[in-house]
Amino acid sequence: MTRATQTISAGLLLSSLYLACFLGIIPFSETVQNEIIPILPFWALVTFGAYLLFSLGLGIVTFKDKKEAYQELMKEIDLAKKELRAKGVSVD
Repeated sequence: MTRATQTISAGLLLSSLYLACFLGIIPFSETVQNEIIPILPFWALVTFGAYLLFSLGLGIVTFKDKKEAYQELMKEIDLAKKELRAKGVSVD
């Protein structure tokens, strides 16, 4: 199975399970049915957003600067500026 197929399958499974809980097909106590199940999609969205922010922050904190990559990028920028200047474009 491809990753997209797995993701779609998991999404359909979770949404079917939620719908069954929301419609009362799977019985829960009155408190859970009326107070917890209706807010589960919002909770899942907030949790997913927190996970994405954590992943982004962790990626920024653990980012390794590479001097060779910086120098290569600066050379490419200088080359692009020279080519643009040769074509008559103002670059500064």
